[in-house]
Amino acid sequence: MVHGTPGYRGTRVGVALGSAPRNQSDHSDAEQLPRIRVPYWCSKGHETRLVFLKLPDEQIPMNWDCPKCGLPASRDPLHPAATRPDDEIFKSHLDYVKERRSSQDAELVLAGALERLRARGVLPDQLLGDA
Repeated sequence: MVHGTPGYRGTRVGVALGSAPRNQSDHSDAEQLPRIRVPYWCSKGHETRLVFLKLPDEQIPMNWDCPKCGLPASRDPLHPAATRPDDEIFKSHLDYVKERRSSQDAELVLAGALERLRARGVLPDQLLGDA
C-alpha cells in the first residue's frame, strides 16, 4: 500500500509554497554584511579559518585557541603563538577544588555531609558498610 505524502513536507505552517517566511527580511540585512575569513595556525601546524565581520585589522584577534589541540594559534604561519605557561592550562572544577582544600579538609567535608544525610534518614549506615 502506497501512502501519499502532502506537498507541504518541510515547509512551515502558515507559509505559502514558494514564498519566504515573514521574518526573512529580519535576517537578510545581517547576511549582506561584509565578512572576511582569517586563518590561524598553532605550533602543531593545525590551520583554523574563522569568519569575522570585515573590521579594521587591529580589531581582529591576533591569537585564537586551536579547536583541535587547544594550543594558542596566531595569524602568522611562520611564527606560531607562544605556548601558555603551565599555570594557565585548562583546569577542571575538581582541580580548582583541590587548590582550595587539602585532603584532610575534603575528608572533614565528606564526613559532615554523610552525617547530615544519615540524620535525615536518607543514607542508612549499612549502605556504606561502616556500622
